[in-house]
Order: sequence, then structure tokens, then C-alpha cells
Amino acid sequence: MNQAPLLSLSNLHAGYGQVEVLKGISRTVAPREIVTVIGANGAGKTSTLMCISGVNRIRSGEVRFSGEDISKRPAHEIARLGVRQSPEGRKIFPRLTVVENLEMGAFGRTDHGEIRSDQDKCFEMFPILKERRTQAGGTLSGGEQQMLAIARALMGRPKLLLLDEPSLGLAPLIVAKIFDVIRELNQQGIAILLVEQNARLALKIAHRGYVMETGTITFSDSAATLLDNPKVKEAYLGD
Repeated sequence: MNQAPLLSLSNLHAGYGQVEVLKGISRTVAPREIVTVIGANGAGKTSTLMCISGVNRIRSGEVRFSGEDISKRPAHEIARLGVRQSPEGRKIFPRLTVVENLEMGAFGRTDHGEIRSDQDKCFEMFPILKERRTQAGGTLSGGEQQMLAIARALMGRPKLLLLDEPSLGLAPLIVAKIFDVIRELNQQGIAILLVEQNARLALKIAHRGYVMETGTITFSDSAATLLDNPKVKEAYLGD
């Protein structure tokens, strides 16, 4: 894709205390693109997403979104620009109902007349959530909570959707449903940055991919090329 990047990370460094987690990473996501990041636990994948969304502060480097430097912007401002995240572990509000969780996803929006319409679209995408609409989020199954976490992020009308381990701990049928939705969202024009342990599945759905190891990027290429890379196969695809 030759479009100007929607998201651009340049020489990003970040960490916790004395520990440097991200060691100068650079990557891009183009409009309408699915980019996946694969790698072992502790490689820095989640930390990267947290830096993009403003939850974690960066030490040096730059994050640009739609051409604007957002490196020092607070998380709520970044969300309002159109970057929304479905976090690892879902982190839905367990005591709030499904509808209330979706309303929290629309926090900061001023087009109140459209919020109900977007909620209905989420229910069309995930019919089980409509059935559970009055249930507390904490009573949902793991798969239902993952659907709710994605739907909550969609209520912010993202230009870029950050997905962190959407298949983690889910049954294969639910994983297939989640990935069908990811394809559908991308076809609707949403750019997606996907962190996923199921490397084969992630690379099959993505346009491009990055492989992270201990805070650095070791491979970056088209998803199809990474699927055929012998080193990637051996390390991450079980081949």
C-alpha cells in the first residue's frame, strides 16, 4: 500500500522503571490496512499498543497519527482522535450491563443521536450481546466478553482499532467469529493493528506483519512472505 501512513512510530523507546521494554522500534499502519504484530510473551507487543493509545508514556521517539504528533497527548485525547483499543484480558466493566459498557465506549462523543444507531450496529455484528444486553458484563462467557470489548471500542468510531490478543483463551468457533468480524471491520474502512499469539491466523488475515523479539523488530514484510519465512515458521508457526 502506497498511501501516507495513518499511524507511524519512529525510533520508539519506552519502559518501566529501569527496564527498557521498547528499544527503538519503528513501524507504520496505512489507512484500511490490517497489520499484525507477533512474537513471544515479553517481546513488547502490548507495551507498543499502550504507548500508541497514550496509556504508557514514551521515553523518546515519536508517534504520529493522521500526520499529527501524538507522542505527548493524554489517552483521552488520543481516543477522541480516533484511536480505540480492545485490551488484552478484555477489561470490560464487570458490574455494568452490556449496554452500559457500550455507552462507556461512546464516552467523549457529542453526536448523541448516532450513539444508539452505533449500538444497534454492534448488536447486528454480535447478536448474542443483544440477548445479553441487560446482563452484567462479569456474567458473560469469555467469548462474549471479548465481543463486548471489541464492540465497546467500536462505539468510539475508530479510524484505527488496536486489538490485543483477541483470540486468547477462546474456543475455535468463537475465534473464527472474532476474526470474521475483524475482516468485516477492515472492509468497512477501519485500519487495524493486531497483536496476536496465534501467529498463523493473524498472518492469514493481515496485509503486513512485524515480528518482535525483546523490544526490537526482527522481521517486517508482507503477511504472505512472513508465512513462508523459514525462521518465522520455526519460531512461531510450529513448522
